[in-house]
Amino acid sequence: MNLKAIRVALIVAVWSALLLTQVEAARTSSTTVYVKNMHCQTCAKKIAGKLYTVSGVLKVRTNYKKNIAVITPQRSKRPSPKALWEAVEAAKFVPVKIASPQGTFTKKPRR
Repeated sequence: MNLKAIRVALIVAVWSALLLTQVEAARTSSTTVYVKNMHCQTCAKKIAGKLYTVSGVLKVRTNYKKNIAVITPQRSKRPSPKALWEAVEAAKFVPVKIASPQGTFTKKPRR
């Protein structure tokens, strides 16, 4: 191999590793909130609306058939599990579990 081919291969390997690291970070940084009795799309919209008010939330995807809301945080932010729990309560629903990078909670988190 010539020196130029080695440099190109090295650059490709480094870029690939960086891309995989970013994909893994994005995948593990989301938070899933499990909600009791999310009956329909209207319920899901109410919950999402309250979750969007939590500091650090970038995107909320809901699935009323699975009773979940998946929160994508803003870059370098971690929405508070307690604030997410309280947002669901403010929408008049009962959160039953939060799975986040900060941990898994089946009771209202302290922070």
